[in-house]
Amino acid sequence: MSVNEVYVFRPFKLIAVLCVFLALCLDVVALLSPAWVTADHFSLSLWESCSRSEPRHPAQEPQWSCFSTLTSDWQIATLVLLVAGAVATLVAFLVALISLCQGTQRRHYRTVAVFLFTAVVLQACALVLYPIKFIDGTVLQTYHEFNWGYGLGWGATIFMLGGGILFCLRTDIYEDAVY
Repeated sequence: MSVNEVYVFRPFKLIAVLCVFLALCLDVVALLSPAWVTADHFSLSLWESCSRSEPRHPAQEPQWSCFSTLTSDWQIATLVLLVAGAVATLVAFLVALISLCQGTQRRHYRTVAVFLFTAVVLQACALVLYPIKFIDGTVLQTYHEFNWGYGLGWGATIFMLGGGILFCLRTDIYEDAVY
């Protein structure tokens, strides 16, 4: 590089890998979260549903009883869609990391973007299905809210979408005259 040459470093791919890594972390935490829906005496995750019974005597502690949610078809479908999205994100992250470290494998960036957009569609379907089927099938007599586990699922989806868009950007075709 001579004195008159200017090198413009565009860290879009590095930011994209960081977005995919954050999406993967958020997705794992959302999958393992114990709180997707909560109410006063009720908690629902992707894996189990827990309810608190009132004590029979004032000196007793309230008892929580939990059972698996893997008996309901819509909860299994939600879990399968979320796990498939997480696997697609993991594959995209590994391919992106290897491509970024090698530095010459630009053709893999489109593949990574396709994996990420596929994961976004899977996650969005699961995250839309979950509240619709929950409200349709469960009638709680108390106020309930979708908690932080559900929110982390949406956060992961947004980071996946951002990473996919950044991997689609073609930064190698810009001309020097623009800068």
